[in-house]
Amino acid sequence: MSDTQGKDGLAAATGRFDAALARLDQSLVELTNRVQRIKRIEVDTQRLVQERARLATELDKTSARAKRLDDSAHDVSRRLVVAMETVRAVLAKTE
Repeated sequence: MSDTQGKDGLAAATGRFDAALARLDQSLVELTNRVQRIKRIEVDTQRLVQERARLATELDKTSARAKRLDDSAHDVSRRLVVAMETVRAVLAKTE
């Protein structure tokens, strides 16, 4: 092997090595970007889970309050019927 061939081979190997390092560096940049996106997605997901839990608790409280109001409205309606019947009975006796 001549000195020129050795230098050409070394230059080619150096070029391949540099290209491999450039690809490795690019892969590292892409991997870092993907990891950062995944971390953001994880943070967003955790935030959504917390928001969902808060909304579920709020919905449960609101549903319980709506049931209490419905029960109260039913009780008031029943009492009004009883009161109207009492008034009718009193009016019927006075006639």
